[in-house]
Amino acid sequence: TMEEDFYRGRLTSRHGLEVLVPPEEDREIIHRVIYDELVVGVIKESSRREYIRIMEGLIAQGAEGIILGCTEIGLLVKDGDVSVPLFDTTRIHAEAAVDEALRA
Repeated sequence: TMEEDFYRGRLTSRHGLEVLVPPEEDREIIHRVIYDELVVGVIKESSRREYIRIMEGLIAQGAEGIILGCTEIGLLVKDGDVSVPLFDTTRIHAEAAVDEALRA
């Protein structure tokens, strides 16, 4: 999701936001943790620290918020782990679905 235009293009074209993406070596860590650990229910403190380190690197580059663009990432990190808001897309989509269902 990070490498593709799903979020990046829309945030840039619709809202004029600059989207920062972690460097390739950090993206490899992110993908490894997701597919080798989180999707099979393994949550490691060392992986949590790595995610926080990666997010803090983005904040140091000027990020004012972090998109958690994979359903499992919210199992590993939470609001308050870093100094900027975390946007959990799973929660955002679920809240939007509930809002839409209640309008009907």
